[in-house]
Amino acid sequence: MARAFIALIVIAVAAAPAQAASPLVYLRDIDASIRQDMRYAGTDNFTGRPLPGYAAGECMLRRPVALALKAAQAELAGRDLSLKVYDCYRPTRAVAAMARWSRGAGGPDTSRFFPAAQRNQLFALGYISGYSAHSRGVAVDLTIVPRNAAPSAAAPARSGPCTAPQTQRALDDSLDMGTGFDCFDTKSHTRDATIAPAQAANRALLLAVMRKHGFTNYKREWWHFSFNSADDGEAFDLPIVPR
Repeated sequence: MARAFIALIVIAVAAAPAQAASPLVYLRDIDASIRQDMRYAGTDNFTGRPLPGYAAGECMLRRPVALALKAAQAELAGRDLSLKVYDCYRPTRAVAAMARWSRGAGGPDTSRFFPAAQRNQLFALGYISGYSAHSRGVAVDLTIVPRNAAPSAAAPARSGPCTAPQTQRALDDSLDMGTGFDCFDTKSHTRDATIAPAQAANRALLLAVMRKHGFTNYKREWWHFSFNSADDGEAFDLPIVPR
């Protein structure tokens, strides 16, 4: 009996690390060629501050999601283009911080991200949520850039509104998608009819490539895609740390 009990303890201890292991992987370990511009690890985002849990500007995702991005990247490489991710896994503490920010006041002026709305309207309008597929490691915010594009500089505090022509918006090496990233405006709706034909074509390319590789787009944000087949409903609050 004693030997059997000890054996059970040994098995339990041996199994514990596997059970505690995170299913998240670093995208750089799957495909280092995908560009990363992790906005919530710095100040170039709608809160104007780094978000809690972003201790490093690294994209982390569930492995099947990262592998699907790798396949999409390989397809774009044939056109001399590349994916660029703005956000991937998002700790639940960061999601909560976004919700608090939307209900608060003060802080940096970030109205360029929501030029036609008020900060306290963003939650009701569906641009900010109390729950996010990002926290489950299955969602990604991204765009397409030329493969040889120089990294974009940090946005100056006085950048034009996100809905302005590309030359007046915050600097970004993205193809012109009609708005900047995290632009909380109807113009960001994927199929918005007011954008120019070339901008619509760029969105259509991103949508087609991502759909081909198993992703679903959120219709109010041209940049947001989810890989639902990898979603088991489990959210995480693990901090994003240096790789």
